[in-house]
This record gives sequence, C-alpha cells and structure tokens, in this order.
Amino acid sequence: QVQLVESGGGLVQAGGSLRLSCAASGSITSTNTMAWHRQAPGKQRELVARIYYDGTTNYADSVKGRFTISRDNAKNTMYLQMNSLKPENTAVYYCFAIAAGRQYWGQGTQVTVSS
Repeated sequence: QVQLVESGGGLVQAGGSLRLSCAASGSITSTNTMAWHRQAPGKQRELVARIYYDGTTNYADSVKGRFTISRDNAKNTMYLQMNSLKPENTAVYYCFAIAAGRQYWGQGTQVTVSS
C-alpha cells in the first residue's frame, strides 16, 4: 500500500497564493505518475495538473500560467504552487499517484479562495 499525505490547503484571498504538498510513503515509494485533482461542490472531480517521473507535465486549461506542478523524486513528494487564485478555484484538492500499476488517492485538502 501507498499512503498519500497532503498539506498546505487553507483559506486565501483572491489573487493570493498557496503551495500544496503531497508526500507518498508505504511499501512502494517510487511513483511513475502523480497528479492533483479537485472537486468543487456540485461538480465532478477534475484533473488540475499531472506530472510524470521525468518531469513532463500537463495542466487543465483553466490553470495554465497560474499553477505549477513539480516533484522531488528523492523525497517522493509532489507540489502544486497556486498563484493568482480565484474564487472558482475553491475546491477539495486531492493527491493522486500511480505506483506499480496501482492507483492511490489522498484524503483531500480544502482550498478556499475568498473574494
């Protein structure tokens, strides 16, 4: 089993920034793919950003230019730097990882952006 532990969520004003972290641990510590997903109230969970082991990234169109995903393979930790936050970014953000062909989810962390 792999455990994903998120941190960094909270309340921020519009235009502000937050940095989310996700640390993977457990019997499998090497991950091929990690990603951030989010789910706003009444909406489907959606992919925010994804990063592969080699550093290749993908972003949802709505966050391009404002969010940056990164990872530290030695620490098996992923980050999401969120700048210029908007109220519509309010959601529960979930860490996701694939290790040895299995998918894992974190518990989620609340990000609230006030106007």
